[in-house]
Amino acid sequence: MLTTADQLEAITRSIGQLIAWLTLALVIVTSIVVVQRYLFNAGSIRMQESITFMHAAIFMLTAAYTLSVNDHVRVDVFYSVMSARGKALVNLVGTLFLLMPFCAFMLYSSWDFVGVAWSVREASQESGGLPFPFPGLMKSFIPLASGLLIMQGTVIILRSLVTLAKAEHH
Repeated sequence: MLTTADQLEAITRSIGQLIAWLTLALVIVTSIVVVQRYLFNAGSIRMQESITFMHAAIFMLTAAYTLSVNDHVRVDVFYSVMSARGKALVNLVGTLFLLMPFCAFMLYSSWDFVGVAWSVREASQESGGLPFPFPGLMKSFIPLASGLLIMQGTVIILRSLVTLAKAEHH
């Protein structure tokens, strides 16, 4: 079980680390837009929309990575003082009854939304905005993020089960 969990988590972490590099591009493009606007009184709709595109990619595609490295938001009233078994139980229950249903709902409810964007070859509604396929690609981040979170949730479930099994034998 741990080998499978390690392999799945390696995928999550690789994607997260790769996508995190978009943060540098986001800062550079944002700086260019600000300089264009305030120094040259000019602008580019395409560049402004690319900021939204990069922000969406960073936010959606690094969520599973954030969960993987335990940097997600956690209401930590009792968790930090729990035993390994207690933490594993909280992680298992939380993943099974909160994370997985939320991800399944997000995946299900976004499917048609994304499908329509691709089927109509959606492009920006702004003149000079991002062309097809960027809007559809950006919307595709929603089910992709759901899938990545489900994959990381599977890692948490497997690791929790291993921890609980070890605690049972001791």
